[in-house]
Amino acid sequence: MNYAEIKHFDIANGEGVRTTLFVSGCRRGCKNCFNEVAWNFAAGKPFTRETEDAIIESMRPAYVDGLTILGGEPMEPDNQEGLVAFVERVRDEFPRESGKTIWCFTGDTWDVELVDGGRHHTEFTDRILRCVDVLVDGPFVQDLHDITLRFRGSSNQRLIDMPETLEAVAAGIAPADAVRLWRDAEVYAAHSM
Repeated sequence: MNYAEIKHFDIANGEGVRTTLFVSGCRRGCKNCFNEVAWNFAAGKPFTRETEDAIIESMRPAYVDGLTILGGEPMEPDNQEGLVAFVERVRDEFPRESGKTIWCFTGDTWDVELVDGGRHHTEFTDRILRCVDVLVDGPFVQDLHDITLRFRGSSNQRLIDMPETLEAVAAGIAPADAVRLWRDAEVYAAHSM
């Protein structure tokens, strides 16, 4: 797997101050995608153990709230194998009790494409999603573009609380009915941004 960019002190792609990893490779090709340069799987640099180490070190300060993974497309089957051990390592280094969160942006719709039988579900998908706190799902749709939305570009995209959603699935609720949305801070309840 390659990565297109790593951003430190990112405040645009998730709650708080984050380290952000942009993986390379996406076959979706959303019209007016903000990161077309990352569509090519060969773009950027190889994702190595040294890259992992640097990201983890960048997350250690108390003011860093977590890691965001986007792209490209992290949930492309070709990228999942390269991400799974890294995401599990991040979760081991920073358990949920640490307060550091993992956000993942995907053009896939979770309850259609990433569940068992979905077109992007692989042997690695569930392991990745068990580590993720918030999954921003759904393709960017230009006709639904809304600049007032926090952490997403179009109104079809959802901010899914993955631990709560997976707990609902484990309790026997069908994926389409199990989606639990992430709750933003109360200060944003009356404001979009």
